[in-house]
Amino acid sequence: METGVCIVTTSIGTEDEAEALAQSIVEARLAACVQVQRVRSLYIWQEALHREPEWVLHIKTLDARYAALEAFIRERHSYETPEILRVPVTAGSADYLHWLRAGSTPPSGQA
Repeated sequence: METGVCIVTTSIGTEDEAEALAQSIVEARLAACVQVQRVRSLYIWQEALHREPEWVLHIKTLDARYAALEAFIRERHSYETPEILRVPVTAGSADYLHWLRAGSTPPSGQA
């Protein structure tokens, strides 16, 4: 049976935080790939409108790794209420999905 994949999105306040979080996620084999992109966010927080630069991480991983990934992000995130969204992947290139599955799976003996 094929292992399901998903894309998890989070945003963080600085480029340095984004790079560090992305690198630690990939090194922990919680995801095969993390794309980091600068954005400008407009949002309401504590009854005030904010306009802030942020860095969005698009994290490609396995459905089975989601719980561990969410916990990992929460432990390292600087926001009080971090964005952590899981979007299922319903289709994709077979070769790419094979690579993603391999890259999100820890070596034997590691979890």
